[in-house]
Amino acid sequence: MTILSLRARRAAPLRPAVLAALSFIAASAAQSQEAMPPLLLAQNARLPSLRDTVVTATRTEQPLADLVADVSIIDRETIEASGATGLADVLARQPGVQITRNGGIGNATSVYLRGAETRFTAVYIDGVRVDSQSTGGAQWEQIPLAQIERIEVLRGPAAAVYGSDAIGGVVQLFTRKGEGPARPYAGVGLGTQGLRKIEAGVSGAAGTGSAFDYALGIARETSDGFDAKASGAHNPDRDGHRSTSGNARLGLRIDAKHRLDATLLASRMDSGYDDFAYTPAQPVDDRNLSRLRTAGLAWDAKWTEAYSTRVSVTDSTSRYQTTPAPYQTETRLRGYLWQNDYRLGAHRFSAALERREDHLNNPALDAWSMSIVQGRSQDALALGYGYQRGSHTLQLNARHDSDSEFGGKGSGSVAYGYALTPQWRATASVGTAFRAPTLYQRFSQYGVASLRPETGHNAELGLRYAQGRSSFSAVVYRNRLSNLILFGGAGTCASSFGCYANTARAQYQGLTLAASHHWAGVQWHGSIDLQNPRDLDTGKQLARRAKRHATFGADTLVAGWTLGAELQASGRRFDNAANTNVLGGYALVNLYASTRLARDYTLLARIDNLGDKDYQLARTYATPGRTFYVGLKWAPQ
Repeated sequence: MTILSLRARRAAPLRPAVLAALSFIAASAAQSQEAMPPLLLAQNARLPSLRDTVVTATRTEQPLADLVADVSIIDRETIEASGATGLADVLARQPGVQITRNGGIGNATSVYLRGAETRFTAVYIDGVRVDSQSTGGAQWEQIPLAQIERIEVLRGPAAAVYGSDAIGGVVQLFTRKGEGPARPYAGVGLGTQGLRKIEAGVSGAAGTGSAFDYALGIARETSDGFDAKASGAHNPDRDGHRSTSGNARLGLRIDAKHRLDATLLASRMDSGYDDFAYTPAQPVDDRNLSRLRTAGLAWDAKWTEAYSTRVSVTDSTSRYQTTPAPYQTETRLRGYLWQNDYRLGAHRFSAALERREDHLNNPALDAWSMSIVQGRSQDALALGYGYQRGSHTLQLNARHDSDSEFGGKGSGSVAYGYALTPQWRATASVGTAFRAPTLYQRFSQYGVASLRPETGHNAELGLRYAQGRSSFSAVVYRNRLSNLILFGGAGTCASSFGCYANTARAQYQGLTLAASHHWAGVQWHGSIDLQNPRDLDTGKQLARRAKRHATFGADTLVAGWTLGAELQASGRRFDNAANTNVLGGYALVNLYASTRLARDYTLLARIDNLGDKDYQLARTYATPGRTFYVGLKWAPQ
C-alpha cells in the first residue's frame, strides 16, 4: 500500500429550485415568527443562538454574542435525529462542509472545511488533539459518533490560537458531561444492509453539593455493508464494518475555586475495503483495522473573579493497519498546556504556554516499504486580547511556535465585529496559519527532510442576524495557501516513484449563506456554499470539491410526531488535479420522523437517499443507495 491510496474530493450547478428556496429563507429571516414546539426545536439543525456559549474560538468559554468567529454548534438531539453512523455525515449537513469517502463507513474519509483539505482542520476530542502523522489530519473514520455529545465547528484559520494545522478551521468534539441525579440511557437501532446498533450509559453527579460528576458510555455497531467499489477489478463481496467504542468523563470540584477533569475515549473499527491488487484467482477479504484512544487530565483554578488558569496534559494514539495487505501506522500525540485568562471590565487577556510532541511508527512489513520511527516537538507562546463593549467587539491573537525540526513560525489574527442593531451584526477578520510537514512527508521513502510548512493567509467579511428562533448569516472569504506539499515526480527522496515537494499554491474563495426561520407552522433551515477552490498555478479546480453545495430542510410537528425532510445537493466535481475525471453532481432527499412512545422512550425512523440516487464521492467507489433506519432510545426523564 502506498501514499496514493489514501483520500477523497468534489463540484457543478445546483438546480434553480434549490437556489430559489434558499434565497427565500434568507429573505424571510428578518420576518416575525410564531412559537415552535420544544420537541421540534430540539430536532432542528439550526444556527446557534447568541445565548449559547462556545470554547473553540479562543479556547476559553465565551457567549456566542461576544465572538466574531464563524461557528456552528451541533447538539446531541441533532446528532440523534440525523440517524447517521459516521461523524463526517453529520458534519456534511453543516454550512461550509463537504465530505468524501472511499466506500462505506470505516473507509478513508475526508472532510473539507471551506474547501481546505482534511490536514488543514485541527480536531480535538474533549480538548485532546487527534491527528495522523502519516496521512495528515484526523482519521475521521476512527472517531465514534456514538460517544459524541456536542460538536463545535469553527470555520476559518485559528493557528494563532491552536498552532499548526488550523488553516481551514477547527472541529471540537465533546463527550457527555454528568450533572444532577443519575441518568441512565440505552438505545437500539436497526437498518438496511444489516445495520445493528446498541448503546448504553449513565451520567450524573454525587457527593456534597454534587462535587463529583461522571459520565460513562459504551456502544457497539455492526453492518453487512455494500460492495465498496462501483467498477474495476475488485472483490464483489459486501464490505461491512464492526465498531466498538466507550468513553468515561469524570469531574471533581475540590472547592469553589478548583476543579479536576479526566476524560478517556477508546474506539476499535474493523471495516472491509477492496484492495487495488485484487485478482479473481486468489480472492481475499481486505480489512481496515483502526484504533483510537484519547486521554486527558485538566486542572482549572479560579484564583480571583478576574484571573483563572488551566493546566492540562493530553495523550492520543491513532493506529491504522490493513490485512492481508501489509501496512501499519501509529501516531501518538502528547500535549501540555498552561493557559491564563484575566478579565478587566470590557477587556480580556490570555497567555498560554503549550508543548506538543508527535511520534510516528511505521514498521516495514514488506519489501516495498521502509521502517519509520520518528518524533518531533513544538513549543509555543500564544497571546490574546479581547474587547467587548456596546456595539464593538475586538479580538487579537498572536502565537509563535518553535519546531524542533524546522525552527520558528509565527501566526496572528485580527477580528472586529460591530452590532448594527440588537439583531444585526457585521464582522471582518484577517489571519495567518500554517501546517508543519508530517513526519511521513519528511522521513518516508517518499519524504524530503527540508520541506517547509504550508502557510495560509485568510480574509473574510460576515453579516449575521439573530432574533428568537430566526437567524441568518452570510460570510465571504478568501484563503490563499503557499508552499503546498504535493506528491510529484522523482526528486531528492529515496524513491524513484515520486517524492513530496513544496510545489503548489491554492486559493479557497467563496460565499456561505445559512438561515433558519419558523413560518407557517414549519421550521425551515438551509445553507448554500458558492466557492471556487482552485490551484493557483494551473487554474484548475481542486479535486473532489464542488463549486456549489447546499443543504435544505423543513420540520413540523403533527399529532405528537416530529416530521422532517432534508435535501443535500452538490454540483459537479473532478476526481483528479487535471480535471479530466468528472464526478457528477447529485441531489439526495432524506425523510425522518420521531415521537415519544411514552415518557421515557423515543422512536426515530429515517429514510436516506429516498430516490436511490446512484452517485460517487470518489471515482470508482460506491455509495450506499437508499437506506432505512429505525431506533428506540430509553432515557428516564
